[in-house]
This record gives sequence, C-alpha cells and structure tokens, in this order.
Amino acid sequence: MSFARHAIAATVATVFVAASTLSLPVAQADDGPSVPPGTETSATPPVEVDANSPNLKLPQGGTLAPAKVLDIVQVVEDQGGEERREDTNETVKFALQAEVLFGKDSATLSSQANGRIAAIANEIKKQNATKIRVFGFTDNLGSYEHGKVLSKQRADAVQKVLGEQLTNSGITYEVRGYSEDYPIADNSTEEGRKKNRRVEVSFPRGGES
Repeated sequence: MSFARHAIAATVATVFVAASTLSLPVAQADDGPSVPPGTETSATPPVEVDANSPNLKLPQGGTLAPAKVLDIVQVVEDQGGEERREDTNETVKFALQAEVLFGKDSATLSSQANGRIAAIANEIKKQNATKIRVFGFTDNLGSYEHGKVLSKQRADAVQKVLGEQLTNSGITYEVRGYSEDYPIADNSTEEGRKKNRRVEVSFPRGGES
C-alpha cells in the first residue's frame, strides 16, 4: 500500500521484566471472537514500584521470573488520518475511516473504496493469512442499536469485496459490528468521532511470499 507516512507511534522495545514471587499482574491477549484485538484490559491494576528507590530489592526467598520480550508495535497513519496500519510481531491491522468507504449513514461502498480494500487484500496475500477479522465501529451519535446494525452492514460490505479479491477457499472470516463500543478517540469532538467511525481488517502475520 502506498500513502504518505508519518509515524504516530513507532515503538520497538525489548524489555526484560523481573518479578518476585509476588507476581505482578500482566494483561494477556484474548483471542476470543467477541473482543477486538488490543482492547483487552487487566482486571487488577499493576502494583506501583519506584524504580529509583535505593531499597528496591527482592523480598527474602524471592526469585526472578523468566525474562519476557514485549511485542513490537508500529503504527503508521496517512496525513489525513483516513487510513491507519498497525503492525505487531503477530498481527497486521488496517483501520479505514468510514468516510473514505461510505456515504453518511450508509453501508454502500463509495467509488474509491474498492481500491483501498484491494490494497489490503494484496497485503493479506503477501502474509499468506487465512483467518481474517473484519470489524465495524461507529461513533456515539444516534442510538446504540442503529450503530450496531450499521457497523455490521459496513463490515459485511468490506468483507464481500475482500472475498471477491481473495479466492483462496481456505480463508475464513469473522465479521462483527460493535456500534460505539471500543472507541479509539474522544467522542466529544467531531475529529474524535470521525476516527471512531471505522472498519478494521486484521489478520495474523505470516511468511511473505
């Protein structure tokens, strides 16, 4: 995919986490079907530790946990914010603003939508992905139920084009509409609501062909 890039966040970190037998809670990614990747939260807040404390040491009998390597996350967004790509060690996720795909309050794809979806389909082919998630989201304007229907219809429309582009019979799709759930920006401003009105396409990272 070709578009003007500027990094919103590009974080590459290798962190070795040490914990005593009083283990610190760590959020685990949930691969369940009903929660979009990246929206999970830990039920228990982490214990605050002063890393600069001169008395910081393991309690008597404490042992170090095995070292963990945190996931690499890179996010690139085009200058207009219309398209966003997020890469981790395991997944690739594209988020397309609804305005570049559909008319207002519509699930009919615009003339420019097919080209954007085709570019995502090409990346899916490169990654040899066979499990694809297509999730639709709206802002908090209007009723929740209307947003639920509209977001699902929009996800269905994007999946249909992907299905036409990807003829591999081994590909499976998970298609859902989440209405205003899981916002990525502030719904109190139009700029934020515009980011929340989106369709996300995510799939596992594989060996590029």
